Amino acid sequence: MNQKYRKSSDRDRQYSLKSIWRALPSFHSENWDNENEQRAGSSSSQDSPIVTSTGEKIITEEELIEISEIRPNLSGTLLRSTVRNLIEDIEKRIDQKEIFEEFLALENRELLDDCILGNNPENRDKNRYRDIIPYDRTRVSIGQSQDYINANYIRISNAGEEFFYIATQAPLPGTTEDFWQMVWENKSNVIAMITKEMEDGIIKCHPYWPISLTKPLGLQNFLVELENTQILEAFIIRVFKIVNKTGSVHFVHQIQFMNWPDHGIPTSYEAFVSYIRYMKKIHETGPIIAHCSAGIGRTGVLLCMDVVLHALENDLEFDIKTIVTQMRNQRCGMIQTKEQYQFCYETVIHVLRKIQTSARLDKFSIFQGN
Repeated sequence: MNQKYRKSSDRDRQYSLKSIWRALPSFHSENWDNENEQRAGSSSSQDSPIVTSTGEKIITEEELIEISEIRPNLSGTLLRSTVRNLIEDIEKRIDQKEIFEEFLALENRELLDDCILGNNPENRDKNRYRDIIPYDRTRVSIGQSQDYINANYIRISNAGEEFFYIATQAPLPGTTEDFWQMVWENKSNVIAMITKEMEDGIIKCHPYWPISLTKPLGLQNFLVELENTQILEAFIIRVFKIVNKTGSVHFVHQIQFMNWPDHGIPTSYEAFVSYIRYMKKIHETGPIIAHCSAGIGRTGVLLCMDVVLHALENDLEFDIKTIVTQMRNQRCGMIQTKEQYQFCYETVIHVLRKIQTSARLDKFSIFQGN
């Protein structure tokens, strides 16, 4: 099929920035808590990605703004025509509730694999939520004994490329050692944390990292040291040094997104896009390890949109329904609510509008002789 954008009766849509213009001759161009729930005052945070921290900066404001920009290598005329049509199509589908219907169709699918190991009596206390259990087939195993942790490998194929992640629940006090062992064994250098430790007075994640530069976290097999930290208005960056018993060292970036309530959606499209773009920039080794509280809702949105933003930047086709289906085939319930699912499409619109604006500015600069 030469044209990357297609309309079909089952609403299976492929999007790409080159999609529409190829057909236009006028242009050439995302219950139970195992950890004791406690109530406390809720905290608030801003939704701007601008840097406000003190100390040695890991990233500057200018660098963050720069990496947040998505600028496909396309001409201004092409860009405007393509973007306008894509935005109109997605907005129409949202208005007509087609996106919700698409999500409900995904919800009606049955579980595709066994979850035996996670339900074994010896592993039940390792699950944060009784009904969120990893598939056996794609589960992450740790140690020589292939021990259990509530996590799945997630592989997403899109436009001939493969994206590799680990989706996991937020660590519990009793699974902190297992979590760091998973990080070590998979050689992952990025932990994407999409939750606060406590939300609305309810514990969502055990603080599994050291909070002081002078007081490392001592575990049975690892020493975790906080090397640096930077507080941005939308997310926090922490750099850890992990040392095992042999003295081997591994460095990890943890980036904690602060503006996303459980079962909700982020408070800012721009902050979320900046977060994903920074995550992508610092990723070097192993699968990105992503977790919210349960490791399915917010985590699913994050992984989906990482793939989509890559496609937008590189003018590759993408289909959100297919991406989510792939994720759900490997970990149940990825993207929990219809609002989270629609947010994926709304984020695409946000990015396309920014691209549209950039195209106008670029054209203006050309006319000014710059």
